[in-house]
Amino acid sequence: MTFAHADPHVIAIRAVAPRTPQGCEECLRLGTPWVHLRLCLSCGHVGCCDSSPGKHASAHAHALGHPIVQSMEAGEDWRWCYVDQNFV
Repeated sequence: MTFAHADPHVIAIRAVAPRTPQGCEECLRLGTPWVHLRLCLSCGHVGCCDSSPGKHASAHAHALGHPIVQSMEAGEDWRWCYVDQNFV
């Protein structure tokens, strides 16, 4: 894993709580499945990963300009910047 220590997008990180801790916000509304969950660190949106059919986490990031997500999977402790395509 390569970590970007000077990613300028870390300024977008906020103390957030998951808006839908039970699952992907859009998938729950649509009744569709997801694979893994990602937490938007700008607003608390919970979206599914790019291995999921909806790819809602990256769609949210690109649509709203919220660059960094954190894995919501048990045992995982990483953050990803969609803008720079690297770990932060």
